[in-house]
Amino acid sequence: MIDLDLTGAEILLPDGLAHGRLSFERGNIVDGPVGRAVDLTGYMVLPGIIDLHGDGFERHLAQRRGAMKQMDQGLVATEAELAANGITTAMLAQFVSWEGGMRGLEFAEQVFAAIEATAPTLVTDIRPQLRFETHLLALYEDLPGLIEKWRIPYIVFNDHLPHDRLAAGKPPRSLNGQALKARRSPEKHLAYVQSLHERRAEVPAALDALCARLPGEGLRKGSHDDTTAEGRAAWRTRGVQIAEFPETTEAAEAAHLAQDGVVLGAPNVVRGGSHKGNMSAVEAICMGYCDAIASDYHYPSPRRAALMLADTGVLDMTGAWGLISTGPARVLGLTDRGSLEIGKRADFVVLEAQSRRVAATFAGGAVSYMSGDIAGRFVG
Repeated sequence: MIDLDLTGAEILLPDGLAHGRLSFERGNIVDGPVGRAVDLTGYMVLPGIIDLHGDGFERHLAQRRGAMKQMDQGLVATEAELAANGITTAMLAQFVSWEGGMRGLEFAEQVFAAIEATAPTLVTDIRPQLRFETHLLALYEDLPGLIEKWRIPYIVFNDHLPHDRLAAGKPPRSLNGQALKARRSPEKHLAYVQSLHERRAEVPAALDALCARLPGEGLRKGSHDDTTAEGRAAWRTRGVQIAEFPETTEAAEAAHLAQDGVVLGAPNVVRGGSHKGNMSAVEAICMGYCDAIASDYHYPSPRRAALMLADTGVLDMTGAWGLISTGPARVLGLTDRGSLEIGKRADFVVLEAQSRRVAATFAGGAVSYMSGDIAGRFVG
């Protein structure tokens, strides 16, 4: 952790970009100056990116089945990628799913234990997110205790069962691959997912009871892939007030009108549409139905998405970058970060003004990433 005055750069303040000075001391932004100045002429300084939902870390923890035995090293590699993309706070979205393997309960136990042990040694603020498959009824009784044990601050409810195919008597499209990851025979895996599908009528009432038992304070709750206003309303009555990646305009509008937090995917913005043919994130943003953008599966995308929205005039720079900084901070209830205001954490990213590549990232006033010519300005 260092104390510095950054001068000469364009700084994104709450009221827009301006040339000025950004001072930070003991990990927080201060009125300053603090004494040692670094000239960042030719650069931009923006609030650090807060990523609400990202599963790009999976490739670092287990590139191949059973390959990663030391998860702490995988988390170190994950932090390097996060920091290189300007992310200063990251929710690592880990499944507990019927799919097994890297999405099974045993693997999740290892991931959450590794995060708890390793996160305090990292500069980037890394936190766990639990993605829970709603049809795992056998885990409902234990789930509140597991959330406490794993220190989960954010749970998201998913349902990725291929109900249409199962209802038609057809196996999942990736049955053999799923069975291999779950260490079951294809026949046993098919029987298992069919048994989950057959109990689908029990799930809504079970969810009502489960959500009533989950902590009301300190635990953020989200739904995933909402498709209807009625479905979103059902989640809201359970105290689930974040809508992640709604698939339709109807669901996004319903969440927005109810003042639920709406999270959309940055890759959807960068691609110009959903790879699954769902609602366009850009269209939803134009309609005002978005509070935050998340990396989803690609850590470079939040920065690129925000810059694209500003460049194309969909939003001004404050509004566009706010979808990856101030917006996520509000959704997650993180009042100490998200903007470059006095008293906030010194979480910021430095971009080359011309290329807009990440030159440096600071989290809590400490360097998490630095590359290229900018290093000479700090150490010279």
